Order: sequence, then structure tokens, then C-alpha cells
Amino acid sequence: MKLVSFMKNDQCYPGIVINEEVIDLEKWSRKHRVAPVTSIIDMIKNGSSLLKELENLTVESTSGCSLKLETVTLGPCVPDPDKIICVGLNYKKHAVETNTLPPEHPILFSKFPNSLAGHQQAILIPRVTEKLDYEAELVIVIGKEAKNVPPEKAQDFIFGYTIANDLSARDIQMRTSQWLAGKSCDGFCPLGPCVVTKDEIRDPNFLQITTTLNGELRQSSNTSDMIFDCNKLVSSISELMTLYPGDLILTGTPEGVILGYPEKDQHYLKAGDEVVIEIEQIGSLKNSFVSE
Repeated sequence: MKLVSFMKNDQCYPGIVINEEVIDLEKWSRKHRVAPVTSIIDMIKNGSSLLKELENLTVESTSGCSLKLETVTLGPCVPDPDKIICVGLNYKKHAVETNTLPPEHPILFSKFPNSLAGHQQAILIPRVTEKLDYEAELVIVIGKEAKNVPPEKAQDFIFGYTIANDLSARDIQMRTSQWLAGKSCDGFCPLGPCVVTKDEIRDPNFLQITTTLNGELRQSSNTSDMIFDCNKLVSSISELMTLYPGDLILTGTPEGVILGYPEKDQHYLKAGDEVVIEIEQIGSLKNSFVSE
């Protein structure tokens, strides 16, 4: 099942994508007089019972509640997570290109909700940076409260997966030993286009992941190159903090970022650029860039 958040009356509302149509679940739930579905988090918290009911929806059975996908404005597919947790240097070849030893434990940092942006949203390049970089990432969406989860049980706590671009202002990021400032500017976490429920992902640890910049292939890898796989990340992070439904874990980026190029070839993102990140079985996340 593919879930989206789309804009209506200047707010994000949840929807399901069926045959290039978006089913407005808030409108559908009112029409059928069931418990209101007003956010993706509602759906995640309600878990399998609601999803089972929604599995049988068709465009025909949701007359008056569907919109053409091409006509809606998508927001970040999970617009209100409690936490956005990011993992640094989690691909072997990315560690090599940045001349860094592979970490012994996951390197964690955070982004904040101000950094969230939607598919096809134009991202402002802050005037304070001259070195804005892309980072394609598989995202884990947590499905239920998780604490001290063993790796072999991690899938029980995952709701689904999506795509993020962990935008990074490298000149700001490297000012100090803490990466936060260069990672959490407004719009620095485009997310989407959809959340794909875990039952539709054959193996999250074996997915092709690519990035193109203005049509030029820049990143091409597979999640099998991750140092800490999805189950290990959920387990390790849940040892440190309680994870809640809708929490996001950005699992790291593969090689091919601008920072990894020889210095003379490091041409950072500028106004007019377009970045497209694709992960098989999930879709494509596209964003353009404009000057602040």
C-alpha cells in the first residue's frame, strides 16, 4: 500500500494511491461514518486493523473521495514525526570516498520538522551556504513503540519505508564537530513521494538506490552496502531511546555525493538544479532548487 500526505486547505491530509488516483481518507472516513482518519500518524497508530479495511478500497468504491494524483500537491509523506533520526557514514563505499574509517557503532544526528519538504517542492538554498550537497537515503518509518528491540524482532516494529534527500550544507556542517547546523535548515529533508508499507518491500537491505542531478547519474548503489542494516539500526537506536509510531530513521547515503569528488570537481547545488532520487519498489523523489 502506498500512502501519501497531500495539501488541502493549507494543511496535510492522508491519502492512498490507487491507479494514479489519491483517495482522500479524511473525506472517505466522514462519508462512511468511521473513525476519522486525519493524518498518516493516525493510520500508523491504528496499525493492521485500519490497513486491512483499506486494502479493499478501489477507485470505484470511493466515488467522490478520489483525486487525480497529478493534480494534487504532495507534502512530506510523514508530516509530523516525533523524531527524525539520521545515520552518518553508513555505506562502506561512502566511508571510503570521504576518507573515513567505517564506524564501529551507528553515527547518529538529527533533523527537525522545519527541514521537511514534499515531493516536487522547490527548496530554498540558504544564503549562508555555498556548498549544498545531496544525499539519497532509504527511510525507515516506525510502526509502533519500540524500546530495546533485538535485531531479529525489528521488522515487527517497522511500518514501512520511504525516500529522503538528506540535504547538507557542507561548509556549515564542517564548522564544528557537530553536524546539526549544516543538516537542519528549512527544507533540508525532502521526504516522499509516499510511504510504502513493509509488506510490499521484498528486502529493504537489497534495494537499488540512485541519484541524478539535472539528468546526470551521480549516485548508484544498493542498500546491501550499508554497514548497519535496517534491523540493526532499529535495534541499536531503540537501546538509546524509545521510538514511537511515525518516527523516521534516515539510514545513510551511498557514495557519489559532491563532497566525495576531487575538490576541483565539487560543483555544489545551485538555483535551477533538479535532483531526483529513486529507490526501487518505492518510487522517485524530485526537487528543484531556488535562491533564498
